[in-house]
Amino acid sequence: MQKIAMTTPLVEMDGDEMTRIIWQMIKDDLLLPFIDLKTEYYDLGLKKRDETNDRITVEAAEATKRLGVAVKCATITPNAARVKEYDLHAMYKSPNATIRAALDGTVFRAPILVKGIDPYVRTWKKPIILARHAYGDIYKNVEILAEGPGKAELLFTDGQGNETRRVIHEFDGPGVIQGVHNTDASIEGFARSCFSYALDQKMDLWFSTKDTISKTYDGRFKAVFQKLYDTEYKEAFEEAGIEYFYTLIDDAVARVIRSEGGMLWALKNYDGDVMSDMMATSFGSLAMMTSVLVSPDGKYEYEAAHGTVQRHYYKHLKGEATSTNSVATIFAWTGALRKRGELDDLPELMKFADTLEEATLETIESGKMTGDLAIITSLEKVEKLNTEDFILAIRDCLAKKLGA
Repeated sequence: MQKIAMTTPLVEMDGDEMTRIIWQMIKDDLLLPFIDLKTEYYDLGLKKRDETNDRITVEAAEATKRLGVAVKCATITPNAARVKEYDLHAMYKSPNATIRAALDGTVFRAPILVKGIDPYVRTWKKPIILARHAYGDIYKNVEILAEGPGKAELLFTDGQGNETRRVIHEFDGPGVIQGVHNTDASIEGFARSCFSYALDQKMDLWFSTKDTISKTYDGRFKAVFQKLYDTEYKEAFEEAGIEYFYTLIDDAVARVIRSEGGMLWALKNYDGDVMSDMMATSFGSLAMMTSVLVSPDGKYEYEAAHGTVQRHYYKHLKGEATSTNSVATIFAWTGALRKRGELDDLPELMKFADTLEEATLETIESGKMTGDLAIITSLEKVEKLNTEDFILAIRDCLAKKLGA
């Protein structure tokens, strides 16, 4: 068959460990045989980030702003052990945090539903979509190690030189200090994205923080959301028959577990990071969740919500077979290709993305799946496949559907 043409490149951000291996398999077996794939390539593997002092991550974010659509592989955020393992010059920050801060958008994460993989929470009948603020909080933090007694203060100096001080803590011994921030502009952009997405999906919108404890910081989020809702979105929500409400995050967790699902749940940056992993696992697997970063000016970055699958990578290096789930990474590619096709008016590219997703789900529903799904499926006849064979099974299904 003639390959599907592209006009504008995607920004392609390669990653680390087992997901990097899967990334290449997906390109070789599921994309390149069918698409004249055009990408602007950035290697965000840890070694390349170290070689460039992490400049390549910034360049990838700038390219996303320029080209409008990106697809990203999972990457390592190094801790002390990783610094030693890879002999790094520095303990670099999360690439995701760098890119999200540059785009200042909202991350929307939704479970990938498939027959035979039932949610662990028996009441859930509909997908729960998480909206995660993509700027600030601990991902843009400043930290100090207090090595002995002393006083920690929070200081703000305004444009006229006036100072506001607050004592954080008076240490009588060693400890740690952390400063986090956010901006009204970013919070408002996050709120607008959530309200707009809820209206588009016709889903109730929940927003939760902990303003009873963080009366100023979290309270600001609550106030911005409520003001926007009251002044700009309330009428549209009522006409659509959907609801917006705020509740404390601990109450929201309890409500979510008792619900049937079917809502958009908005959360601050770190809260969204934790809860999206909980949500993905509860719906079946961390590898069964889509994730897309949407900037206020309409730039898109698609990625898998999970990590680099380190344990499987070490097995792979030993020559041992792995059974690593590639579904979220495949859906990152399909999401990016679909959006590229939409923006460039390429219906064939959009159709291909839809067909590849269908082929992936049909492969699982036929009983062919990776080990993480095989141990939880309700299907009776199951064939556990290794990493590559699962992708090849999807390719066979895709080729049939495309008539190739």
